[in-house]
Amino acid sequence: MTRHSDPVTVHVPLGDRAYDVRIGSGLIDRAGAEIAPLLRRPRVAIVTDNTVAALHLPRLQGALTVHGIVSEALVLPAGESTKSWPHLTACVEWLLEQRVERRDVVVALGGGVIGDLVGFAAAILRRGVRFVQIPTTLLAQVDSSVGGKTGINSQRGKNLIGAFHQPSLVLADIAVLDTLPTRDFLAGYGEVAKYGLLGDADFFDWLDENGPRLRDEPALRQQAVAHCVAMKADIVVRDETEQGDRALLNLGHTFGHALESATGYSGRLLHGEGVAIGCALAFDLSARMGLCSQESPSRVVDHLRRMGMPAAIRDITGDLPDNSRLIDLMGQDKKVQDGQLRFVLARGIGQAFVSDEVQAGLLSEVLQDAR
Repeated sequence: MTRHSDPVTVHVPLGDRAYDVRIGSGLIDRAGAEIAPLLRRPRVAIVTDNTVAALHLPRLQGALTVHGIVSEALVLPAGESTKSWPHLTACVEWLLEQRVERRDVVVALGGGVIGDLVGFAAAILRRGVRFVQIPTTLLAQVDSSVGGKTGINSQRGKNLIGAFHQPSLVLADIAVLDTLPTRDFLAGYGEVAKYGLLGDADFFDWLDENGPRLRDEPALRQQAVAHCVAMKADIVVRDETEQGDRALLNLGHTFGHALESATGYSGRLLHGEGVAIGCALAFDLSARMGLCSQESPSRVVDHLRRMGMPAAIRDITGDLPDNSRLIDLMGQDKKVQDGQLRFVLARGIGQAFVSDEVQAGLLSEVLQDAR
């Protein structure tokens, strides 16, 4: 039986596209009441994946039915490979088949893959329909469900095709995280730690003390998710389309996306694991450039190790391309500007900034030592 808690609300004030992020236990059971005020007619289209559907779809549809809301669901395969042209096409065609109109609402029930894919489908369907995010992973709750970044992957890199399209509501039910395998929960924790590392040293101190207890203590979990969402909302409001401050949210991602690409977006490396390794590499690089003390990267690695997470390239199973190929993959990253690689570096814990002054030789040295 799902434990219920009073939800915390983080408001994202974006004018006529403002929305609330609701964080608490039991929100799926209250989804009908939460979503009903958004609807012009009592029907929604739900898109999910087969793993999430088995765990949570009947409960969501039941909660909608109680409030007189009719729903149909499309169930896609689980996994990163679903963020692709074929599944985007299938999603859009199904939504058209359901006669979804511009004033209707599409519900994305799942992790970051489903949220990104469905958000992009909603952005391009009839030139933009509304959608609600119900993120079911820690990673999606603290990061990808908030801020309006939607998209799919290309053979040339991750998230290279997409659009900014803000949701109308986010329901982060922290109770569903109980169903996550430990590895998936910890992968999401990579994004949680990122928030402390990029801009809030006090939060990282809090994580140092409480991180190992988030899995088992819902109150701490709710506090952590709400803090991350509030930090992201603040950054998104200042820089919605990533012209400045929002780039800080990519701490660890230039490295991480290259490693994900190098492992074929497979189960060898989950996104949050790539971010965790990427954060460690970014701090190592920063220390070698004289930007921060050696204590900072050591503390990052120590924290990740205590959490049971990968913290170096050598933690990835199997063979990887050589360093020159990894650097080439980084060159496909969205953050490349005028052909120049841009990294999020740090002057210390909680003091991240964007730089394009990284020397290739030093970058290769950091990668080599991490192997």
